Amino acid sequence: MDLKGKTAIVTGGVSGLGNGAARRFIANGARVAMFDVNRDRGRAAEEELGENARFFEVDVTDREAVAAAVQGVAELWGEVHVLVNAAGIAPAMRTVSRDGSLFDLDLFRTVIEVNLIGMFDVIRNVAGVMARNEPNEEGERGVIVNVASIAAFEGQVGQAAYSASKGGVVGMTLPIARDLGALGIRVCTIAPGIMDTPLLAAAPPELKEALGKIQVFPQRLGRPDEFAHLVQAIVENPMLNGEVIRLDAGARMPAK
Repeated sequence: MDLKGKTAIVTGGVSGLGNGAARRFIANGARVAMFDVNRDRGRAAEEELGENARFFEVDVTDREAVAAAVQGVAELWGEVHVLVNAAGIAPAMRTVSRDGSLFDLDLFRTVIEVNLIGMFDVIRNVAGVMARNEPNEEGERGVIVNVASIAAFEGQVGQAAYSASKGGVVGMTLPIARDLGALGIRVCTIAPGIMDTPLLAAAPPELKEALGKIQVFPQRLGRPDEFAHLVQAIVENPMLNGEVIRLDAGARMPAK
């Protein structure tokens, strides 16, 4: 699917990996609706990216807000062709901490609500809109790209909730692709390694350098535009479907 003239929704679209995708889409002639909870960053991103960008203040755990925003994009631009699910949170806590305190069950539930259930809610709403699109010459009506993490496979100490949520994203990729295949909608997931995003913005240079050395090659942090490049490749290649692709420079995470 060619991005030019298409409409995309990007959750978590005002910063980090999501913003990298939004920028690349607009550079390739697409229109982008950025779903995020950060109003100030959202307004700034909308102004910076120009007339083909719109910010929608959306908490993906709010069912009504998600449904209204997706319909709002469809009403604004007529169709939705691409969805990138990059919204997520990554709090860390041990199952039992050294002081004997137990993992906060409400925190665990919140991570699942945002990273997995919220993502699925966006998928189902957007897929319902995509299903109304006229198919292109390949029979495609839409492409969905989800963001998991290599923590789905090699979760570190303190990542029980995060790894569970991202493992769920990996696990639902193929079934959703099979569900939506008859509608001409493809679904893939990217599992990034350690990326240079706002989560690491305050980290000292020596920590970033140490994290980079976990990669096999190149030994540095990944960049949002490299993530966005892979998203574009998935959108453009009709044979990519039902797949989980690691973007990690060969890294395999240690226990901590």
